[in-house]
Amino acid sequence: MLTCCKGAGCCSPAADNGWRSPTLLLCAFGFFSMMRPSEPFLTPYLVGPAKNLTAEQVTNAILPVWTYSYLAMLFPVFLVTDYLRYKPIIVLQGLSFIVTWLMLLFAQGVLAMQFLEFVFGIVSATEVAYYSYIYSVVSSDHYQKVTSYCRSITLVAYTLGSILGQVLVSVWNVPYFYLNVISLVSVSVAFLSSIPLPMPKASMFFHRKETGKVQVLPPTEDVMPKFENNHLQNNPDGANCSQLPAMSDGKVHDLAKAKEQKNAVNVFLKLWSDFKECYSSPQILYWSIWWALASCGYYQVTNYIQVLWDHVEPSQNATVYNGGVEAVSTFMSAATSFVVGYVTLDWAIWGEMALGIFSTVSSAALFTIDLSNNIWACYAGYVVFKATYMLLITIATFQIAANLSMERYALLFGVNTFVALLLQTILTIVVVDSRGLGLDIITQFLIYGSYFAAISGIFFIRGIYTLIQHGQKRKKKMESEIIIENTLTPGNEKCAEVF
Repeated sequence: MLTCCKGAGCCSPAADNGWRSPTLLLCAFGFFSMMRPSEPFLTPYLVGPAKNLTAEQVTNAILPVWTYSYLAMLFPVFLVTDYLRYKPIIVLQGLSFIVTWLMLLFAQGVLAMQFLEFVFGIVSATEVAYYSYIYSVVSSDHYQKVTSYCRSITLVAYTLGSILGQVLVSVWNVPYFYLNVISLVSVSVAFLSSIPLPMPKASMFFHRKETGKVQVLPPTEDVMPKFENNHLQNNPDGANCSQLPAMSDGKVHDLAKAKEQKNAVNVFLKLWSDFKECYSSPQILYWSIWWALASCGYYQVTNYIQVLWDHVEPSQNATVYNGGVEAVSTFMSAATSFVVGYVTLDWAIWGEMALGIFSTVSSAALFTIDLSNNIWACYAGYVVFKATYMLLITIATFQIAANLSMERYALLFGVNTFVALLLQTILTIVVVDSRGLGLDIITQFLIYGSYFAAISGIFFIRGIYTLIQHGQKRKKKMESEIIIENTLTPGNEKCAEVF
């Protein structure tokens, strides 16, 4: 028997089985999908004897395909994700992981690696289902914790994978090929763990359900077929109903098609309406602007950092510590993401200033990476940069989830990511792609450092403005309290009682 109650997610499987079950399953998927010991050694693997590609081919011809694929797939995947209610897209992500690592193991040549990057773009695009699914099966009371858990578990998994990869390479001299074999096994387990995930009963647009009491509505004109000769109107007693003309298959098909088209129009109208409502909040708008701008820069840095490390310290001439660096940076990111779940701060006042401060830290870290010829300074700068970004993106995710309804979270997440990818695509075409400027890796990171410096300037100005506004409001409030106190006289007890 279905029992309904008030509140988001109360009629979902999470209401019956508790929020822990779907959260644990989703965390298992996130853990095994990110436990990839070969990830920190991708560039050394591609430029090494296994694939025998040049650094220029990897930088200017292969890696940009991921950006273009991610951008092209994000919006259609977002709509399909909602229609299919999240779980099938998570399963698709698991399959795409498997295809990616099979190609990484056995495919050869630039064209094959470009197709691999296309498939991995699908992996990245379907990530929207991973971070949206949990909000469709748990109540809003658990948003802060599940956001913290789901993001931190992926960072912990990436940390363990990086440590494992570094130990295997440094201690036992295991070839990069076998690191990719381990990664293939891990992502295969992730795919299997996605299968028992409970299917959400509702989604953002196509499968909406009303909360509260379940009502059985009588048939209306919208659901009753309209006949050309309406005998029901001519014969209210229902006599001679057998004489009603039967609807042809063509008319049934036309009615179904018209209903489907009307539903599609309603979906897009609802999309536009919710889009405007999402960004009507100034606080959400500024968090989203930072999200898009910073994510664009973060994707670029993480996509090309191994190329810079290989430039500063060629992997064929020295021991590579990419795995250890990724482990440390990801562990720091996981720690900050987890702690955010328990931090209490008025982000409406201090949020924009925090964005400005930490964006300055990110900019300084990137300039350190770019201007130093010491590989350890480059490693340290990357640790600071990644931990800082993960700290802020977790806060941004929670702020959006806390200020929006469950249905609109996926919409805002998708739009923010789409804008970030659009900006990244422009940056890639102009700065990286061989058909654009095709700049060298050192010049690229100089541009990325300047990019984050510009972001920090924007949010410093906005943060100062917000603090000044808050100070003025407090001042006016104190002045009004003083005026009220001055109007009270010691002998006027009745007036004092009123106030």
